[in-house]
Amino acid sequence: MDDDLTGETTELLQSLIRNACVNDGTPESGGETRNAELLESFLTGAGLEVERFTPADHPDRASLVARIEGSDPGAPALCLMGHTDVVPVNPAGWREDPFGGEVIDGEVWGRGAVDMLNLTASMAVAFRHLARTGFRPKGSLIYFAVADEEAGGTCGAKWMADAHWDAIACDYVLTEVGGWSDTPAGRPRQVGVTVAEKGLAWRRIRVGGTPGHGSMPYGSDNALVKAAEIVRRLAEYRPTPQIDELWRAQVDAMDLDADAKAGLLDPARLWETFEQLPRPLAKRCHALTHTTFSPNVVHGGQKTNTIPDEVVVEVDIRTIPGTGHDEVEAHLREALGPLYDEVEVTVLFDDVASISPTESLLWDVLRDATQVAYPGAELVPGMVTGATDARYFRDKGAIALGAGLFSESMSFESFSDRFHGNNERVDIASLGLSTDLWQRVARQLLG
Repeated sequence: MDDDLTGETTELLQSLIRNACVNDGTPESGGETRNAELLESFLTGAGLEVERFTPADHPDRASLVARIEGSDPGAPALCLMGHTDVVPVNPAGWREDPFGGEVIDGEVWGRGAVDMLNLTASMAVAFRHLARTGFRPKGSLIYFAVADEEAGGTCGAKWMADAHWDAIACDYVLTEVGGWSDTPAGRPRQVGVTVAEKGLAWRRIRVGGTPGHGSMPYGSDNALVKAAEIVRRLAEYRPTPQIDELWRAQVDAMDLDADAKAGLLDPARLWETFEQLPRPLAKRCHALTHTTFSPNVVHGGQKTNTIPDEVVVEVDIRTIPGTGHDEVEAHLREALGPLYDEVEVTVLFDDVASISPTESLLWDVLRDATQVAYPGAELVPGMVTGATDARYFRDKGAIALGAGLFSESMSFESFSDRFHGNNERVDIASLGLSTDLWQRVARQLLG
């Protein structure tokens, strides 16, 4: 690792954190233009093409694109994509200032340190260093610092893919989430790389009833009572699991005994195996093998003494690959039974799961570049249960991988605990490893 570049990444990450571009999903939140301006200033002067893109109706939601043009228009292009917004935070749960960006015991503390300003910063530093050292690739290298990822990308990656695809068009994308590693007993180091993500199928369920006086509830058509039964059925619903090659690869890399691994691959034993695992691992294993249903929002009722005639339940549905709109509706019909015909279901979000192959030049180059830090390490393909901006690139035909490289101290468990969690932080060694990784991949892939 280059200590000077690691220092640059550390300082840039601190500044990105301190800009506090908190995206809570409301139009007035985010302020990602602050980070776009910071990154533009950082990259300017290195002989780079740098351009900002701002949606007309969201002037504080700017994204930034920088390019090193390739000499061969037919050569593959690579995009390094990092988002510039972060999720909200409750300072009361933190040991340190969540927007202080302080270095404490070799770690940078702050909201976004793991998700994903660390990668956004390391990509920028690697990109600028390549430009300054005269890197002239055959294929174009693109740096994309994108807004609004934490609210679905409507004003960021989705808008750019729809309205300004030429600016970010590429064959390969490197973004979140990946780079943690573990060493199972008797196995080489296993480095996680995301190749797939679950789909979003959010639904709003309107439950109707008949209004009446709360003092006479007997035999009433109470929308809230029916909604409670709907919530119960959704919470208890067990759809058929999906055991595929991607899941088999993840199970193979887990540090579990043979019987637990066998249970995770046997649909008939999955649930009993979940109950034997630590709760964080069980939650992850369940989500990676099932389309999930989580009723998270309820609106309804007007007054304590009035029987409600309408209650709305919003359900976070995350689909496994191969599950589309029709399959989601079939799931809801099965889960709700006769109640399905008594409610109105509307679509809030409908993005299918996306996946990229591991048989690609990018995968091979990433594997080779990882060997510098971890000789003999194996890449393990995985799926994330949330959504990232990678799906917009996969929709355009690009191969998108969630990568990075963390130090040995960052296991999947510690990574997960810090992701959107209290006391989010990343060690400086990991910043150096990722900065070095992006350079090596770009040089090898683009020539």
